[in-house]
Amino acid sequence: MSARQPVPTVPLEAGAGPENPPCPACGEPLFGWIDSRPGLAGPVSRCESCGLGVVGVPGRVEEALRALDGRSDGDAIRIANRAGFAAWIGGAGWAGLDPGRRYLFTAEAVRRLIAHRDQIVTSSRWVPGAGIATMWQTVLNGFTFGRNLALAALGRGEAVPAEKTWQRRLDGLISVLVAIPAMLVALPLELAAAILFRRGAALSLRAEVL
Repeated sequence: MSARQPVPTVPLEAGAGPENPPCPACGEPLFGWIDSRPGLAGPVSRCESCGLGVVGVPGRVEEALRALDGRSDGDAIRIANRAGFAAWIGGAGWAGLDPGRRYLFTAEAVRRLIAHRDQIVTSSRWVPGAGIATMWQTVLNGFTFGRNLALAALGRGEAVPAEKTWQRRLDGLISVLVAIPAMLVALPLELAAAILFRRGAALSLRAEVL
């Protein structure tokens, strides 16, 4: 019998084209991830190389860097991690899909973006409080018509309410009834994601000039 022939690999560049514009962070093509939803400026695409997510039409490097600068907290950059386990299980219900947010960052996307201005990431750490809250809201979003209702009620995010009045009323009741069970699920999930797999839902990164 003849030996099995190796399966040829297809580079990401082969997917480049008008429907797959380049990623602002690394230049690789963006591919579809989530279709248009209420509260989003358009469909969401993602980079298979650095993980950056883009809502709507991608802009240039400078625009993505300005969005990243908006995530600065003192000398740290705090991001909802699109490469986190919460984003993977949540999909369109991921709590990191805040209304008006254009770019959805990963640690690798940040590293590649800031390299354009001669900076490097010197450290990356999980943020337990924000990470658990993001996972908790992501789990809650799986039960409601709207998104991010609990975090908005706590002043830690912006909600996307359901379209119909009866849905909004039901969402309020569901959020109260499911809050504790959802936390009992979210807490071990986020701890495992962050500690065992380094895929926590929220990260704090520090950068410095080369």
